[in-house]
Amino acid sequence: MMTLMTSLIGLGSHLAGWRHKDAWSGTCMNLDHAIHIAKTAERGKLDMLFLADGNAVRQMDKPILFASNSRSDRPAVFEPFTLLAALSQHTDKIGLFCTATTTYDEPYLLARRFASLDHLSKGRACWNIVTGSYAGDSVNFGRAKHVPRAERYERAREFVEICKGLWDSWAEDAFLEDKATGRFLDPAKVQRLDHVGKHFSVQGPLNVARPIQGWPVLASAGQSEAGMELAAEHAEAVFSVALTKPEAQEFYANLKGRLGKYGRAPEDLRILPGATLYIGRTEAEADELYEELQELILPELGVEYLSKFCEEDLTGYPVDGPMPVLSGEVDGMVSYRNAISEMAQREGLTVRQTYQRVVPSIGHVLFKGTPVQIADQMEDWYRSGACDGFNCDMPVQPRCLEDFVNLVVPELQKRGIFRREYEGATLRERMGLKRPPRRVRDARLAAE
Repeated sequence: MMTLMTSLIGLGSHLAGWRHKDAWSGTCMNLDHAIHIAKTAERGKLDMLFLADGNAVRQMDKPILFASNSRSDRPAVFEPFTLLAALSQHTDKIGLFCTATTTYDEPYLLARRFASLDHLSKGRACWNIVTGSYAGDSVNFGRAKHVPRAERYERAREFVEICKGLWDSWAEDAFLEDKATGRFLDPAKVQRLDHVGKHFSVQGPLNVARPIQGWPVLASAGQSEAGMELAAEHAEAVFSVALTKPEAQEFYANLKGRLGKYGRAPEDLRILPGATLYIGRTEAEADELYEELQELILPELGVEYLSKFCEEDLTGYPVDGPMPVLSGEVDGMVSYRNAISEMAQREGLTVRQTYQRVVPSIGHVLFKGTPVQIADQMEDWYRSGACDGFNCDMPVQPRCLEDFVNLVVPELQKRGIFRREYEGATLRERMGLKRPPRRVRDARLAAE
């Protein structure tokens, strides 16, 4: 079955989505809007809700971008675990998925938060493993500049392994709570980690019982060489960026082909490209929504936004001149930068034409049309070895999510490629992922 997820951000995915006449007002720090999104997505039987996160107020040196507040900047948002814990009490089945960095956090604290969320949600937690794409985060953690890319990925591998070890601290049956004997727990069913590595020293055990899923579902988004290797080794879901089906197919085959060297099978990983959806009951209605949003983007804002995604200052180039070739190394979102640059060069786009393509889809593929046309495009990618599902971006909230749930999901269900009801007790089970067995460090205990 196709895996589907969507974002919890109430602004909508389009840069001007919050300005549309059908958009919510008062979206900043609005729990009621988040609950509405969560309940609507669960009504549509979606797999997961995603909350991106960062550790800085961004774009203060770029007044145009700062004032407009693009969705990825998040100047004022809930701390993810606080919000997802709240949403766990308003939903029953949908996965709760957030970003947490391995560069500016500690394994023990993060493992504890995710284990707690997994218990609070009865087995619905998912971690988006990131090394940090925004260099400005560093100044909030005692660093003058961002940690170099190679070191970030090296640290990430050690970080994730520590978290897995901490989640394996307790056996599932460790907590006896035997009133007759007075034994609350079995001391033989807990183990210390005793990790000493290059970046971390962590003794353990974790002071949270083993997560209901064994480990939270693990996800990542990197498409650099280092990012793909990290995903092949650890990830069970991967965000990808592909603007054409051939690009998606190439990435899909490449990443799935790396799993074998880590003892993993292709079905152990779900690849979910981002797709921005413009849905109309007619083609004209979908076109109208698209054009209404495009008209709300001023050229100077479009160029600044494109510069941000490309990590290249494009403000000095003629807006109707050719999009420059992007070269050199960057610290941030390599996958977006490469996809945008390749598209612009392939199609001979100007700077204006490039931002007009990027803004409506936030750098992802764009599907536009009637529910049948949207479902046709999604099914084509799914059946063509381009993806295992989609991270669905909604340009205007709540309109677009409600249209997706009410109009597109039934069409996918009719075709037999998306569930009609949730099955399984946990997010892992609903996504068709294995539950990791507890790894016991003491050979004597492992033999028992």
